[in-house]
Amino acid sequence: MADAVAAPGSGGIFITFGQQAGLRVVARAIHTERPPHALLLTGPAGVGKTTLALDLAAGLLCLAEDPAARPCRACAACHKVAADNHADLHLLAPEGAGEQIRIGQVLQLAADLSLTAMEGRFRVAVITAAHRLNPDAQNALLKTLEEPGPRTCLVLCADDAASLLPTVLSRSGRLRLAPVPTSALAQRLIDEGLSQPALARAIALASGGRPGLARRLARDPEAVLARGRITRTLLDLLPADRRSRLGAAADLMTDAAALDAAIRGEVAPTAKRLQPVERRRAVLLIIEIWRDLGRDLAVAVAGDGRGVRDLEHLDELIGVAARVDRRALHRFLDRLDRLGVAIDGYASPELTLDVLLSTWPHLRAGSRSAA
Repeated sequence: MADAVAAPGSGGIFITFGQQAGLRVVARAIHTERPPHALLLTGPAGVGKTTLALDLAAGLLCLAEDPAARPCRACAACHKVAADNHADLHLLAPEGAGEQIRIGQVLQLAADLSLTAMEGRFRVAVITAAHRLNPDAQNALLKTLEEPGPRTCLVLCADDAASLLPTVLSRSGRLRLAPVPTSALAQRLIDEGLSQPALARAIALASGGRPGLARRLARDPEAVLARGRITRTLLDLLPADRRSRLGAAADLMTDAAALDAAIRGEVAPTAKRLQPVERRRAVLLIIEIWRDLGRDLAVAVAGDGRGVRDLEHLDELIGVAARVDRRALHRFLDRLDRLGVAIDGYASPELTLDVLLSTWPHLRAGSRSAA
């Protein structure tokens, strides 16, 4: 397994890249055979939450005699985990047009976890996109969190914990995964043979330091271009009037839908035929890119050009920084986060995008800086 590495202080083979603190926590849980009954992993999409959860599952179910050598990646249990067909590993993901995790799925999971392990020492459940648990499903999950079965480990992977109920949060250990440094991720793409050196940094930068997203982008260079077009459009709208901003919504949606399809390995949908779920995903992707751009702009406004991640637009960001109101920008970034959660709660994607385009800070009067 070319991209597998040993965790710090461990003889086990782990797939997660760039999350040393998280790997230490997981390795310790495996070696002591005392994992938390519930663990919440948070961090941006593609940063490695599900990968780390499956590393933990592989280690807990591994058949190697020495706990320090788990996961060995060679035994039957490790192969089954890799193939998603281990009887004691339960994966839960959003379903249906609304991409929700519903109460029926949670009740079935609770029933499965109440049984004794069939093949291994533990039963492990991994809930991907746990932020998509609807309120009824979260309430149904509480009993399992409060009274887990013996030798049971439940891992929730959420892009944002804001949509989870306080009762769920209070019953779970929490571990946040941060983006990987761009230089390290670029080198990783080169080492894995996924990118040439000339493109690796651009891909790592476009991914925002998220290994999972970087690998998907590396397999489709057009996706990198689409992401760049969205960033370019948002930058160009800083000095634009409201009419021009709202007029850009359709092109932003089209590029974001094409990018989302490329990331998913699907055919890009026709702009006029976007389904509700495609429109929602497109706007969430725009918000994600906007958040990265807004963060870089905030760093430039604070006067620390060295902290800007997007080196391609570094000079332009520094050039406009003096004409951006810092408080207005911070209010906008807070709004980005709130409206992203609102879209998950069935807010209109189109209306949300219009609101964000209207409130994206305008450049204050002054001489135009050369980009």
